[in-house]
Amino acid sequence: MEVFAVPGLPEVGAGDDVATLIDEQADLRDGDVVCVASTIVSKAEGRAFDLSAFEAGHRARGIARRLEGITGDRKDPRFAQAVLEESEELLMEAPFLLTVTQFGHITVNAGIDRSNVPGADLLLLPEEPAASAKAIRERLSADVAVVVTDTSGRPFRHGQRAVALGWAGMAANRDWRGERDRDGRELGVTVQSVVDELAGTANLVTGEGDGGTPVAVVRDWAFGDHDGHDTLFRDAETDFVRQALRQWSY
Repeated sequence: MEVFAVPGLPEVGAGDDVATLIDEQADLRDGDVVCVASTIVSKAEGRAFDLSAFEAGHRARGIARRLEGITGDRKDPRFAQAVLEESEELLMEAPFLLTVTQFGHITVNAGIDRSNVPGADLLLLPEEPAASAKAIRERLSADVAVVVTDTSGRPFRHGQRAVALGWAGMAANRDWRGERDRDGRELGVTVQSVVDELAGTANLVTGEGDGGTPVAVVRDWAFGDHDGHDTLFRDAETDFVRQALRQWSY
C-alpha cells in the first residue's frame, strides 16, 4: 500500500469544484481511495461564516457564561449559538461542548473550526458529508472511492486523529463476523472501521496546521473478500456511553 499527499492545491473558496482541483494535481488510478479534508469541502460548499451571522439566544448566552466561569476565558455567546444550530443534541455543556451533529457524528463544538478560515470567523462542517463524498467521486476522472475526513479527539486518550465523516464508493466497515481466527474460532463481534483507518493513514501525510495539503491518495489497498456495511455512527439506543452522558453533569 502507498499513501501520498496531493501537492499544489490552491486555496479553496465557495463554489470551487474540488474534484477538478484534485484531478489537475493528481494522476488518479482506478481503485485509489481519495481522502479529502472536510475543511476544503466546507469552503467549497460555502460553509464559512462570520460570528455576526449567529444571534445568541438565551441558552447560548447561559452556556457562554458558564464556560467563562469554568475556564476564566471570555467565551463569545455567538459561537455557542453556532454550535447549537449545528447540533442535533448537546451531550455535555461543561466543561466543554460535546455535540451530536445533524448527520450523527459526535465531536466537540459540532466540529466548527476557527483556524485556516481566511476572510471569515468560523468554518462549519459539511451539512451532508456522505453526499459531498458522492458528488466529488462522480466528478473525478478515475473510478475511485472518496472519504471526507476530519480530526477529532478520542475518549480515554490524549491527542487527535482523523476520522471519516462521509464516504462513497466503498463500504465503511469490514465485517469479520462469521470468519475464523488462526485457531479456527468463529469471530462474533469484530467489525473493522476501514474508512476511519484510511482517514488516519491519510492524516499521517497531510498533517495539520499550515501544510496546505488537504488531500491524500491511498493506492494499492484492497477491501478484500469480506462482507461490508455502512453502519459507522452508533444509534442512540445502543450507544451506552451517550446514554450515560445524558445523565451526567459537571
